[in-house]
Amino acid sequence: MPPSISFPVAPSLSPRKRVLVVNCYVDYSRQPIRRPTKFPQAVGPIFLAGAFSRERCEVRCYDELASGPLENESLLGWPDMLVLTGLTHCFDRMLHLTAYARTKNPKVIVVAGGPAVRALPLLSKRFFDYSCLGDIEELREVITEAWGASYAAGQMLPRFDLAYWIKFASHVESTRYCNFHCSFCSLTGEGRSYQTYDLENIRRQILGAGKRRKLLFVDNNFYGNDREHFHRRIELLKELRAAGQFRNWAALVTNDFFNKQENLTLAKESGCELLFSGVESFDSVWLRSFNKLQNTSLPQVEMISRCLNSGIIFCYGLMLDLTTRTIADVRRELEFITGTPEISLPAFITLSIPILGTPYFYECLNDRTILPETKLRDMDGITIVQKTLDPMDEVVQFVRDVEQFRGLRGRILKHTMRFFQLYRSKLNPLQIAIGLEQGLLLSAHTLMTSSTGLGWLKQRRQRTFVSTTEPIDQLYTPAFRVDARLRNHFQPTMVTDKSGNLTADLVNSGLLKHRTAPAQIDRRAVAIA
Repeated sequence: MPPSISFPVAPSLSPRKRVLVVNCYVDYSRQPIRRPTKFPQAVGPIFLAGAFSRERCEVRCYDELASGPLENESLLGWPDMLVLTGLTHCFDRMLHLTAYARTKNPKVIVVAGGPAVRALPLLSKRFFDYSCLGDIEELREVITEAWGASYAAGQMLPRFDLAYWIKFASHVESTRYCNFHCSFCSLTGEGRSYQTYDLENIRRQILGAGKRRKLLFVDNNFYGNDREHFHRRIELLKELRAAGQFRNWAALVTNDFFNKQENLTLAKESGCELLFSGVESFDSVWLRSFNKLQNTSLPQVEMISRCLNSGIIFCYGLMLDLTTRTIADVRRELEFITGTPEISLPAFITLSIPILGTPYFYECLNDRTILPETKLRDMDGITIVQKTLDPMDEVVQFVRDVEQFRGLRGRILKHTMRFFQLYRSKLNPLQIAIGLEQGLLLSAHTLMTSSTGLGWLKQRRQRTFVSTTEPIDQLYTPAFRVDARLRNHFQPTMVTDKSGNLTADLVNSGLLKHRTAPAQIDRRAVAIA
């Protein structure tokens, strides 16, 4: 359950400080729904909560992904410090919660971090007391400056005890960032190097999470480029699994992991049950154009079937880039996937997103492909934010259909039956269920991930799916009365103006400080050719 909300609105007067850490979220459905079964769940709040002294601070966490929009006035007026994190397109939600908290407690200290804050450092300084541009450990420096060193934890460990929304699998982290540099990835834009945790830190995390059947590594790339460290982690997993700490584990790896059968063997022997990898596309030309070279060393069908035949379920995402590919081309790819039972179906599908600060964003800015009057909130993976090769009305209809896989459901059903026949003797019942579930996720994603989605599906408003014309969500209307000076916190952050140029706010946001030269590949020319 979310943290209790029966608190007085008045701020604390005792030496023990009150802290509320929130994962901010706006849903791609444009509705204020909860997604408690969406996997994986947010872990940022529990890692950030570990920065505070347990003796001197009372810390609570709230996850808007699992619990829905935070609008309770008592809880928002409770903390002495509000710590906010979230995905890039959720930046506006941080502003909303800042306005709510400052209305209820003008003395509250607001701290914000995450990819959006790092991409927009100067803009963030206008709204937050502290804008964290570094790693999560920077929060201890903020605490020390605001309250004194005694309020910061001596050792920063995740507060699994506060993660009320994580019920079935322990979520831990053994490495940070990635050793590859895909042009559309925010990690590439930030230029941070791949890091590994020492084994004792990993051990403490796993033990601190408690005994559970499933263990999930939330690393950006569990495999990485430190092979010795990878092998030592595998040995640690074998040890802790034998001790009964968990039964099976899962992780995200890059495609190069599958180049060696030895890696799959080691993973399976240590209890690996599921691996996620960003396939993105089955088109090698497109992959090279986005510098995703690690995906071109082994044919994807061979890679996926190799994983499945090793007794590990394979999950992946698919990126539909309608800026450089035609609808017909993308449809052929979807038909290929649904007609190939040797591979699992994608776990999710997203449109290409020019995430702020990435090389891809600057390239799109240079090529003027971002549509006029695009809001930062629109960059959610289902709203069309770029010019397309096909006429926009045809693209909109295609996106409407592909959101629920209309026109492909018969193929999905046939694929599911053949997939079951191929792998029922090689995968355990849970793995088979996960493989079969992918079809349901594609066909009815909201119903599969949200306990409140059905009601909203019945009454949801008509969408345009185009950033230029898509209305803002009801979240941009304050849930209760806020201070007049904070009303501007509910104005959407605009990326482009009516002419398609970068808005003045973003020009002055610090976004262009680390702008890189545009890539030499003309993707639209490649697509047309």
